[in-house]
Amino acid sequence: MKGRSLELISDPALRVLPHRRRRIFGERELIFKGLKFFSSGRTRLLIAFWLGIVGSFSPIISISPKMIVSLSSPIVIAQTLNPDRVAREVYQRLPGLPPENQYISRETGAIASDNTLMSRFIRYHQYIKSRPGYRLDWQLTLADYLGINERIDSSRYPGSTTLRSNPLEGDRTVIKNLSRRQRNQLVDLLVSIYNPQPPSTPDASNQSPQPSSPNTTNTKPRLPQPGDAELLLP
Repeated sequence: MKGRSLELISDPALRVLPHRRRRIFGERELIFKGLKFFSSGRTRLLIAFWLGIVGSFSPIISISPKMIVSLSSPIVIAQTLNPDRVAREVYQRLPGLPPENQYISRETGAIASDNTLMSRFIRYHQYIKSRPGYRLDWQLTLADYLGINERIDSSRYPGSTTLRSNPLEGDRTVIKNLSRRQRNQLVDLLVSIYNPQPPSTPDASNQSPQPSSPNTTNTKPRLPQPGDAELLLP
């Protein structure tokens, strides 16, 4: 039996086991020490102190303006404006545009009078293509309708699922029949709505100076003259 135990101890595979045990116990001891360190109140105070220092320097950290999107930028405005309201304003200011609101609603079976050409045009630009309100982007949308830019997917076109007949082909025909002047007027109007310009203020350097009024408050008192005493006699 004693020889058997000596044989087991001399086996290299078994001699490694104590080293592995010591390694496992050492790792566990490090973990427990780390947990004990971070659970102490002094450590938590130090962490909070350093976090406070880092937070105090956060206003100094500079952020590139390209990473900041202003709430008044055309990218944000193009995703927040209501297409129906914009379409009504377009028809008020450009009454010559065809409304193309004769299509039948699948839900009600009545004419969807609010589903106009301009509302579909703006929805396509704003939701389907996710384009901002710059002039070039509206021109690209017009080019889509004219068939010289990107192909319009009829299954995703506004009104394809809510109207009994898909209005895409009719809308493209109407856009093609618009004159160049009407298209330019439409683009100009949409740009002014989605990218409004602040009112210009007059330059102070170009203003003409106002003439100064004579100062009457600093006049010297009148000195007495000969004969003034006679004015006091009865």
